[in-house]
Amino acid sequence: MLILAEKFGYLPAWLFGTFFIFMRYLIMAGLLFLVLYYIRPVRIRKWKIQKSTPGATRIFSEIGHSLSTAFIFALIGIGLAFLRQHGYTLIYQDITGYGLAWIPVSFVLLVLLHDTYFYWVHRLIHRPPLFRILHKVHHQSHNPTPWAALSFHPLEAFLEIAIVPIAAFIIPFHPLVLLAFASWSLIWNVIGHAGYELFPSGFSNHPVFKWFNTSTHHNMHHTRSRGNYGLYFNFWDRIMGTNFPDYEQTFEAVKQEQSPLGKSASRRSKETSLNAKTA
Repeated sequence: MLILAEKFGYLPAWLFGTFFIFMRYLIMAGLLFLVLYYIRPVRIRKWKIQKSTPGATRIFSEIGHSLSTAFIFALIGIGLAFLRQHGYTLIYQDITGYGLAWIPVSFVLLVLLHDTYFYWVHRLIHRPPLFRILHKVHHQSHNPTPWAALSFHPLEAFLEIAIVPIAAFIIPFHPLVLLAFASWSLIWNVIGHAGYELFPSGFSNHPVFKWFNTSTHHNMHHTRSRGNYGLYFNFWDRIMGTNFPDYEQTFEAVKQEQSPLGKSASRRSKETSLNAKTA
């Protein structure tokens, strides 16, 4: 998008950027949804976290909100291009500018920075009245599917993408690193909202893998709201004591086809409302 803005102008770049972001979302979320909810291999079928499936109305609402998110993300991308053109960012064009070794290092730094940013912003927007203004739209997906990955209120979408211009002021990175980071983030988001637990039994308490989040981890957040705030990693939730105490037990229950989640849709709605008031 940075190159497009420089060559063709801001408006065409914004429109193309919106199309690219939305199509990437449709492909990634759509493929996983097709496999998990229509093809439904026998082995995977039993790993459904909540046994029910959202209706078409909820799914179309998630897709609609994701389209508005694509517009917001692309708009911030245009703003980033403007800042870069005027020399305000550390984004560089020559891939050897900082040495090839810096490419993976800068990617890892972006991921770690985003994970930290997300955790604390996520906790913040669970405080009233911010929850009702910013985050309620996303939590209308009590039983998330891959389509919920980008289903945000426009103001929350702005907060979500704001980490990119912040990072551009403090971390030198190449546009290819930004593209890889955006793809990583969307893939992880789609998996987190899959509605199925794709990681193997023992993953959530493994000495190494327990530091990564799972679909069950985020599904519990959608079900109960007040806890399990992390995105990619489980560092901050463990450090701050915000994992649900029964997270690992629930993960294993899902893998044993005994998930306690999603027993009552009405109870989930009441819990979300109550937690939004007390978070």
